[in-house]
This record gives sequence, structure tokens and C-alpha cells, in this order.
Amino acid sequence: MARTVPARAAAVTGAVVVLFAGLTACSSAEDDTDPDHRSFPLHGRTLTIDSDDSALEIVAAPSHERGSVEVTRWFQGSVAVGEAPEVTWSMRDDRLKLRMHCSGVVANCAAKHRVAVPHGVSVKVVDGDGSVRASGFRDALEIRTGDGSVRVTDTSGPLTLRTDDGSVRAEVSSRRVRAQTKDGSVRLELHAVPDLVDSRSGDGSVTIELPRAEYRVTAETGDGGVDVSVPRDDSSSHVVNARTDDGKVTVRAAN
Repeated sequence: MARTVPARAAAVTGAVVVLFAGLTACSSAEDDTDPDHRSFPLHGRTLTIDSDDSALEIVAAPSHERGSVEVTRWFQGSVAVGEAPEVTWSMRDDRLKLRMHCSGVVANCAAKHRVAVPHGVSVKVVDGDGSVRASGFRDALEIRTGDGSVRVTDTSGPLTLRTDDGSVRAEVSSRRVRAQTKDGSVRLELHAVPDLVDSRSGDGSVTIELPRAEYRVTAETGDGGVDVSVPRDDSSSHVVNARTDDGKVTVRAAN
């Protein structure tokens, strides 16, 4: 299913195009006051959300919605010269595919999707370009985005979070958390004593707040300070690794 926005075709010189590009405000998906809705059947206990260029909000749905994935889509877009912009969505097996095509002279598009997933389903998110927000999961959750921030709240299942360019934030009760960014800060607030926390940043600070317990901690930075104030025990089964190439590393007890 595709949604198409008519393109504005005009014969313009290169100078006019440059001027128009400089004056045109960026589209915001939130400007779409009439979003599209669709329900996709889900027969298994895993879901992959495959998006190329969209902000994503992923939430765990009430149990009575078991068996379907509910998707809401906001979209705004225009192209001065070129093909009309188009957004599509489809479901095959356990893979929800979200795509946006927006190219031409002075192309200006933005999309956002909210995906409600039944409880009892493990979710993997692959987003080429866009921020990802997730909340409410008790099952395994894996999020990877090429360019955008990642934030997870109110979650207790195992977490794997990764972005190439953006910050990572998590306020969760998960027992196993892996968080990585190549360019950005990492901040993890754990509300339950974890078995494993593994956090890394290529360029940015790493901050981990933990419930009071004894931890086996490895904290390293290539350029910056290290502050570990939780009780440490090299034989503890609660393992915390915090590393950054450039920035401060802080491992502390939650207030």
C-alpha cells in the first residue's frame, strides 16, 4: 500500500533552485494531522521492523491485541522537480517493511511510524536513518539505527541497542543490556540489579546508574576521567563494562 503526495513541477534555473532550497523549511512528520492506520497479522513470536528513513516509536500493546501489529504513519513531503514522494508499508512472514521514496530537486520529506506490538513477541528494529523510541517490553528487544538517537524506557527484557551516530538512553529493569554508539553519549539507568551491562562509545561520555550491590566493573577511557563509586567485587556475577575512546566514564549507584 502506497501513499503519494503530488509533486510540484516547475521549470526553474539552477540559481532559483538554490535560492528555493535555502528558503524552504524542513518538513516535519508531526505536521500530518491525518495519519494513516493499518493492522498487520502476526502469527509468530518474533517481529523484525525494517525501516529505511523514518522516526520510529515502538510500544508493547495490551494483551487483547495479540495476533496483530498496529501501525500509525505520519508523512509530509514535497519535491519541486521530480517524481512524487511515496511511502509504503508491507508485512511478509514476521518482517514489517517501511519505506520512503523522496528524490529530485528540492526534495523535502519526513516520516514517522508508531508500531504497537503484542506482548510475548521478541522485536528487532533495523532503521537506516531515524531516531528510535521504545517502551513497555518484557521480551527481547534489539534496536539498530544508522543515524539517530535511541531511547528505551519501562522495559525488563534483554536489550541490545546500537547507533552509528547518536546518543543511547535507557531507563529499564533489564538484566542484560548491551549499548553501543560510534558517536554520542551513553546513559543507562538500571532499576534492577543486572547480570550484564556492556556499554561502549567511540566519542562521548558513558554513564551507568545501578542499584546498590557489588559489581565486577571494567571502566576504561582513551581520553577522559573514570569515576566508579559502586561497591566492587572481582568475583561478582554482576558484570559491568563501560568503555569510551573519548569522554568520561561514570559508574555510580542510583539515588
